[in-house]
Amino acid sequence: MRLTIWRFLDGNRAHEKQSAALVSGLRESAGEPVDCHDIDAIGFFALVRHGLPAYLADLPCPDLIIGAGHRSHLAMLAARRRFGGQTVVIMRPSLPLRWFDFAVIPEHDRPPPLANVILSQGALTEPLPAGQMRPRRGLILLGGPSKHFAWDSDGVRATVSRLLQAPVQWVISDSRRTPEGTLEGIGDSSAEICHWQDCPPGWLVDQLAQAERIWVTGDSVSMLFEALQSEAQVGVIQLPSRRRANKVRAAVQRLLDQGVVTDNVADAEQALPSPRVPLGQQVTCARALLRRRRHVNN
Repeated sequence: MRLTIWRFLDGNRAHEKQSAALVSGLRESAGEPVDCHDIDAIGFFALVRHGLPAYLADLPCPDLIIGAGHRSHLAMLAARRRFGGQTVVIMRPSLPLRWFDFAVIPEHDRPPPLANVILSQGALTEPLPAGQMRPRRGLILLGGPSKHFAWDSDGVRATVSRLLQAPVQWVISDSRRTPEGTLEGIGDSSAEICHWQDCPPGWLVDQLAQAERIWVTGDSVSMLFEALQSEAQVGVIQLPSRRRANKVRAAVQRLLDQGVVTDNVADAEQALPSPRVPLGQQVTCARALLRRRRHVNN
C-alpha cells in the first residue's frame, strides 16, 4: 500500500511551506510509503480555457489532494472531480468549507465546528534538524508594524537591551517590515546582527536549530510557531495591539497561559533544565487527518 499525494503549489512560499509541513507529518505518521507529486496550480481563467494539465493523467491517481492559498482551490476541486481522491485545504478557504473533504485551519481563525475541520495551533511549519542546539546560543527575530499590532521601537529596543545582558551569544535579525532605526545603538553590543537582505538561503533554519533561546516580536506569529519547532526556550517581545479584539494576540496569549512561551525577560538568564520538545503540529494534524480519513472511508 502507498499513499499518493498531489500537492498543488500557488507560488507563495509561505503557503507552500505549510503544505510541505503537512506532507512531512504524513510521511512520519502514515505507516506506509508516501509519494508526493508537486503540481503548479493554475488560475481560474486558464482552468476554464484549457482545463487541467494533460500530464496529470500520467500520474498515479491521488489519495489526497493538498493545497494552501486561494489560487490552488479550484484546481484541487477540478482534480478531485476528474481523478478522485480527497481534498485537504490548508488555511480557511475563500470557497465554502463543505466543498472540501478536509480543512486544516489555525484555531485563532475561529473556523466553524464542522466535522471536516481540523484545528492547528498556529500555521503548520516543517520540522527542524534535531540535535544541533548549541549551549548559550541565542536568536532574536524582529518583525514590524502589522494590521494587528503597532510598533514600539523604544519598547523593543529596551527589551532587546535587557536580553543582551544575559550571558548568551546573541544573533539578531530584522525583517522587511522592521522600521529603520530600530537597531540603532544595539550594534554597539557584542551581539551579531544579520539584516534580512544579507541572510543566505537556509540561514534561518540553521539559526533556529542551533539556538538555545529564541525571542520573537509578538507580531510575527508565523515566526513564533517556527521557533516552537526547535528545542529552544521561546520568548515573545510584546507589542501594543491595534484593537481590543485581536485574534493573533489571543493566540500568543494562549501559548503564554500554557507555559509554552514566556514574556519574562529574566527567564533568558536562567539555566534551562533540558531541551524543550518541539511543538510538532504537522504530526498532530497529519494524525488527525489520517484518523478522520479512515473513519470516512469506512
